[in-house]
Amino acid sequence: MKAFVIPNESTYDHIANRLVETGYCILPQLLSSPLNTALHRRVMNLDDDDFKPAGIGREIDFQLDGNIRRDETRWLSIENATDKAYLEAMSEFRLAINQRLFMGLFDYEAHYAHYAPGAFYKKHVDAFKGQSNRVLTTVLYLNNDWKTEDGGQLQLYKSDSNEIIETIEPDFGCFVIFLSEKFPHEVIKAQRDRFSIAGWFRLHDPLEAPLI
Repeated sequence: MKAFVIPNESTYDHIANRLVETGYCILPQLLSSPLNTALHRRVMNLDDDDFKPAGIGREIDFQLDGNIRRDETRWLSIENATDKAYLEAMSEFRLAINQRLFMGLFDYEAHYAHYAPGAFYKKHVDAFKGQSNRVLTTVLYLNNDWKTEDGGQLQLYKSDSNEIIETIEPDFGCFVIFLSEKFPHEVIKAQRDRFSIAGWFRLHDPLEAPLI
């Protein structure tokens, strides 16, 4: 399964340049149509029981809070061929960005996210300075024929401000990358089922067991 639309270095160059210049990059499409379609088919074939209510915090700090977020998630697994193809594409992405920006990205974790009608995720950051090894956030959208009135847009905020710098429609194949510590962001209330893959490139934590 061919992962990338443009199998050359210019795509990575563009992403790296945007990360340096602005801290984020929005691509109408990064992965190939066959892989996007396979991922869409995969998430649509998951049962309701495959998703778990999403919470805030990690490990002992984890808690559910429906006032902050109401999405559901399912972690990707290398045991599934479609998940594996996506994770391998992100491994290539990680190596390419490290080569250009020397970010020290060590591994990647990702989950499918489902926002049912009425679900949202209030303004938050994915990593607090000095408190997380998440460095670079990615979002891949898997929604066909999305309309603005369907809601579910991702809003990026200027750091330490309520100023919205980008409002991103969750269109099929759209791929978003941004620095995890720098940009507060929010998913506004969805009016129909909304699907995506959220992922994080991380630094190595010598005290943490490796991801399997």
